[in-house]
Amino acid sequence: MQLDGQSQTDVTVPDEFDSAQAKVVYLYLHVWPDSTADDLCGALGINKGTVLSIVRTLRKQGYVERVDGRYRLS
Repeated sequence: MQLDGQSQTDVTVPDEFDSAQAKVVYLYLHVWPDSTADDLCGALGINKGTVLSIVRTLRKQGYVERVDGRYRLS
């Protein structure tokens, strides 16, 4: 897959993700790292409270990190 001139590798979503929304957030961050919560909300149509809850859980599990208010996969 190629987006914005960058080559992307295949990604596997961890098996322990039960939530479809968590899977979508994970995949979005794979393609568009360094996204803000507002970026995620706008692109995925998920309300901000839900996005923040998802990224908080993914951070606790060690899948996502937050740097300067932006999220990316760990």
